[in-house]
Amino acid sequence: MEPNIGIKAINLEKTAHALNSILADEFLLYTKTRNAHWNVEGPDFHSMHLFFETQYEVLDELMDDVAERIRSLGHYAPATLKSFLELTHFTEQLHSINTGSGFIKELLNDHESLVIHLRENINYFANDLEDAGTSDFITSLMEKHEKMAWMLRAHIR
Repeated sequence: MEPNIGIKAINLEKTAHALNSILADEFLLYTKTRNAHWNVEGPDFHSMHLFFETQYEVLDELMDDVAERIRSLGHYAPATLKSFLELTHFTEQLHSINTGSGFIKELLNDHESLVIHLRENINYFANDLEDAGTSDFITSLMEKHEKMAWMLRAHIR
């Protein structure tokens, strides 16, 4: 049964498509953070290992929230590695060495890029697609990524 929530079917489809891309970004960022957790080396190994674990745990919850938002709009969330790689704005390739600071710089760049992408779409969801709920949702998502970026940034100052 299609949702009857006051949003046109075409707008639900466009919103779900845009959220699919955001979910893919979240998944890539999660995977890159897991990589940092598993592969960090150096004298700060233990603290960085634990720090990256707290970050990927947050990202795991965010991914679930995005997928559930897609489902609440009557669409299916992508759930294959191939689809994530096709939909994401990120590259899965890390360009740094396996140190805490190397991973932090890489992940910080991705978080800030996602913050910008989310910020650019807040009004699109609210005004163009007449979906204030998704606009509010990605505003909250953006704020969580801003906080995660701050935590990363604090390590390199």
